[in-house]
Amino acid sequence: MPEILVFMGDHWVLFMALGVILGLLTYNLIVGEKGSVDPMAATALINQQEAVVVDVRPAADFAKGHILHATNIPMNGFKNQTATLAKFKEKPIILACRSGAQSQAACQVLRKAGFSAVYNLKGGVLAWESANLPLTRKKR
Repeated sequence: MPEILVFMGDHWVLFMALGVILGLLTYNLIVGEKGSVDPMAATALINQQEAVVVDVRPAADFAKGHILHATNIPMNGFKNQTATLAKFKEKPIILACRSGAQSQAACQVLRKAGFSAVYNLKGGVLAWESANLPLTRKKR
């Protein structure tokens, strides 16, 4: 046992980094899933509560295939475009990107802007496709 304490003393920076990483992973597991929906739950929100789907991918990716009736507001200008979503403040809003990471950041922006029913599509459009749900190329 004394050897491990000596090792930890000699490499304290590595053990501090390990502690920080473990803490962040724990935080992500506890808080990261809050406000996320899987593709099946998203379709239920769309069909039953008329949820609005906002795709935050670049326009070129959106044009290759997107969820039916989705609105494209690319992430690079998302903060400046939140006013265009004000008319949907009373409806649930589902944010989607390629894998779910960028749309999680967009969810935080909308929550800070006062939107209450904001959901991240867990796994993004990739999860949507994996669930064998349709994508369209038609412009809205």
